[in-house]
Amino acid sequence: MLASLDDDKAEEVVTIDLRGRSDMADYMVICSGRSSRQVAAISEKLVDRLKQDHGRPSKIEGKETGDWVLIDTGDVIVHVFRPEVREFYQLEKMWMPASSRAPKSV
Repeated sequence: MLASLDDDKAEEVVTIDLRGRSDMADYMVICSGRSSRQVAAISEKLVDRLKQDHGRPSKIEGKETGDWVLIDTGDVIVHVFRPEVREFYQLEKMWMPASSRAPKSV
């Protein structure tokens, strides 16, 4: 999964361990694409690769607009954002343990 994102030039890829913190998935992956078109392409290719290489069907939402695409593989949830949308929602801030986040300079 991470190799596919890297191959398609996803930016700022973050993996968050959700085990013991959420029943919805074991991991969450968050990344960005530079444009709506790239976000949609990254998402579509990831879903295709998961199906072809691992026989794993995935649910995908938001590909039509390309601002924020959610891919649910069952045990891993992948969010692919345009940078502005990612900044607005700040999922990393919500889901990452405080000890994993870098302190902000004032």
